[in-house]
Amino acid sequence: MDTLDEQLRKEALARIKRRRAFWMMLTTYLIMNAFFIAIWALTGAGYFWPGWVLVGWGLGVAFSAVRSFGPASSPDPPSEQQIQDEMNRLRDRDAA
Repeated sequence: MDTLDEQLRKEALARIKRRRAFWMMLTTYLIMNAFFIAIWALTGAGYFWPGWVLVGWGLGVAFSAVRSFGPASSPDPPSEQQIQDEMNRLRDRDAA
């Protein structure tokens, strides 16, 4: 592979890993906040304290989404096809 392909491959791999990490973070956010809201509801549903967690953690998830899907993740390595697809998207972006 020439230098450009190596660079594109490295960037494609990093983008795929960031996206996978985002989806894992979002899943954790949804499960944990559902749990917090359930606790709140089961303990009398007074002051809505889970709102603080929803907003604070939600900002982190939003910034992660921008980093993962904006212009510019997972324990399983990306497949070669995913890497090639991402490299092709990057080539198309650079050609435009």
